[in-house]
Amino acid sequence: MPAQPSTAPSPAPGRAPSDAVHRRILAGARRYFFSHGFRGVTMDDLAAELGMSKKTLYAHFDTKMALLQAVMCDKMNAVEADLERALSEGADDFRSHLQALLSCMRTHTEEIGASYVRDVRREAPELFAVVQKRRRELIQRIFGQLLEDGRKSGMIRTDIPAVMMIEMLLGAVDAVVNPAKMGELESTPKVAFSQIITIFLEGVLTSEGRKK
Repeated sequence: MPAQPSTAPSPAPGRAPSDAVHRRILAGARRYFFSHGFRGVTMDDLAAELGMSKKTLYAHFDTKMALLQAVMCDKMNAVEADLERALSEGADDFRSHLQALLSCMRTHTEEIGASYVRDVRREAPELFAVVQKRRRELIQRIFGQLLEDGRKSGMIRTDIPAVMMIEMLLGAVDAVVNPAKMGELESTPKVAFSQIITIFLEGVLTSEGRKK
């Protein structure tokens, strides 16, 4: 039975999450897993890729699954921080925040390659369930705020409840942007998210919002 993922994997005793080596392992594993997948890679392979001893790697993560869980937690933390930054920084208007959010989403989704999606589908579907739960929370909070701001500026239609708009977005994302459906459609998170958001915005923007 696959190991159950946790939302906040802990490093080995005596190691702080901010430890430079710990961060280096996470960054290297993230690049490797997202580009090449993780099914065929061993901890020995990762140690060699990172240019460190197996002892050092195992001192921080005792299994590949523990490292994979930590990578995904780190990824979601980065997504959350970047989305919040996009919503709060720059020009204080709906259009600027929307463009910043879309740019952030493109950056984060293009990092995830087809091999990684394939391996999650085959080897770690329980891990995706954790990611999906957190993704839903982020969409509800971040896009909920964006829609509220858009309504105040006349860019988002008011004849449909905002909660209904968010539920429609969540439904589309959950139905399409998951490992099984990605494999069936031969798509990627970047392409699927872009297509969903394009259709979503066509439905929620006012005529004034589409002009700008």
